[in-house]
Amino acid sequence: MSSEQSRYRWFVVAVFFFFMLLHQTDKLMIGSLQVQISNDFNINNKQWGLINSGALIVATILYPIWGYLYDRYSRTKLLSLASFIWGATTWLNAIVRSFGGFLATRASTGIDDSSYPGLYTLIADYFGPTQRGKIFGILQLAQPLGYLLGMILALMVAPAIGGWRSVFYITGSLGVIIALLIFFGVKEMPRGKAEPEFENMTEMQTFKFSWAEAKEIFKKKTMWFVFLQGFAGVFPWNVITFFFFAYLEKERGYDANGILFTMAPVILILASGYFIGGALGDFAFKRTNKGRIIVSCIGVLMGALFMYLAITTPIEAKNQFFVFMCLTAIFMPLSATNVTATVYDVTVPEVRSTAQAVEYFIENAGAAFAPIITGVIADMYDLKTAILLICTVAWGLCFIFYLGAIFTIDKDSHDLRNQMAERAKSM
Repeated sequence: MSSEQSRYRWFVVAVFFFFMLLHQTDKLMIGSLQVQISNDFNINNKQWGLINSGALIVATILYPIWGYLYDRYSRTKLLSLASFIWGATTWLNAIVRSFGGFLATRASTGIDDSSYPGLYTLIADYFGPTQRGKIFGILQLAQPLGYLLGMILALMVAPAIGGWRSVFYITGSLGVIIALLIFFGVKEMPRGKAEPEFENMTEMQTFKFSWAEAKEIFKKKTMWFVFLQGFAGVFPWNVITFFFFAYLEKERGYDANGILFTMAPVILILASGYFIGGALGDFAFKRTNKGRIIVSCIGVLMGALFMYLAITTPIEAKNQFFVFMCLTAIFMPLSATNVTATVYDVTVPEVRSTAQAVEYFIENAGAAFAPIITGVIADMYDLKTAILLICTVAWGLCFIFYLGAIFTIDKDSHDLRNQMAERAKSM
């Protein structure tokens, strides 16, 4: 690879990083705006959960469609379209003045939330298997950093510029700008280009989507364990995203500054965990195909333990609570990048968007209802009970599912490498 090509692929990473950073800011800052928006529309926890579940349900329905389109057509053009939709729907969400209108337009923001499989598969065609964990880790830094940026916009910027609607206008406009940058600045890459079997080939065969290969996804036992952990694993993330700030404010007595100075360091630590998880996964994967799964097991087990210790910490013990939240933040994201990389370790290039979209579909099929379930439990008991119950149970299940994948990953990974070697010979 020439130095120019190497520099360009890092430019692509940078573009997608900022796409994800600003998109996640737009998507996740609503959690920090719960009190402001709830007061505007005079709604309770259950209605708030319904608002957030609406976008998740729309995203869930559209995941298979986005995945199929990414495997059939230009990923760069589709990603540009997704970015434009993000900008347009966020503007609509800021314009409406009724609860019903807000509910409907917020649900429409889920259209672009299911657009990430194409981004990851395109990046996977720029970087080989032993580098993907780290690269995915860099990209997924955008989620917690977007959460932090959204928190700053919600708690500090919004009150200074006229409220939450003004912030939505800003993030929506940025979506349109990023759409233009992707459309004109990012080049499509042949599917499978970065697989080691094709490393020295000057010309690549075009791998096209086929239903036969799509069906093979479901014959790989590792993918079934990935699907199962995905169903359970996103519950905690949605609960924390949409309810944790209200928990800090209403049940632990934090004001806006207290929330910011407590959660900002926690989120920065969380962000580092994505890269650490990806790097550890790559390191372990070079030594054993089980490496990424082992790192994921450690992440969910320790994350559940420290979350339990944090939530059960007495309200007055703020330093102890902060320490346990920092420890939770280290382990929570360790599995995220490794799950994505594992999907690509066992599936062929032309159906990877579909495979990841199916995983996300199954994730969100359960997680779409997490805000509603949390809201119901919180109204019946309190937010502490809701957060603690959902997080510990979900991560415990993920640990069990990862243990299952340890026994299947070797065969599925070897099968893929053999298939790629056969294709290389036939070129």
